Amino acid sequence: MSEEMAQRIESQRLWVKGHFTEESQDKYQTIDGKLYLLQGILNNNFYGKDKTWELQSLGITFGDSLVQKLGLEWVEVEDEYGIDPALKYKNTSILLFPLTMISKRVEQDEQINIEELFEGVCKYVIKSMK
Repeated sequence: MSEEMAQRIESQRLWVKGHFTEESQDKYQTIDGKLYLLQGILNNNFYGKDKTWELQSLGITFGDSLVQKLGLEWVEVEDEYGIDPALKYKNTSILLFPLTMISKRVEQDEQINIEELFEGVCKYVIKSMK
């Protein structure tokens, strides 16, 4: 991953983490803490459909949760639309694009249950690994 992409992801990660109070920042280290924070941000409608960077930042945190749970790694993927961060499972062709997993749902006015989304993605990846 390029240094530029790594810095972009880190700034998005820090933006989301900043929604915790200073005393609660350590909660970001756990999967449950990340998912709780994401659901809280969504439940409070802090950011509308037009806040692409913020919504994609939520996707980065969602991706961090998947990394912790499934042992995925962040990679950079280039396609006809540009270069984006993605998650890859070891030396397989399994790629996930969490950057837009939340933003696409918000843009379509879907109610999002972060825990259900997380469990669904985990089940899909685990099934794909077999």
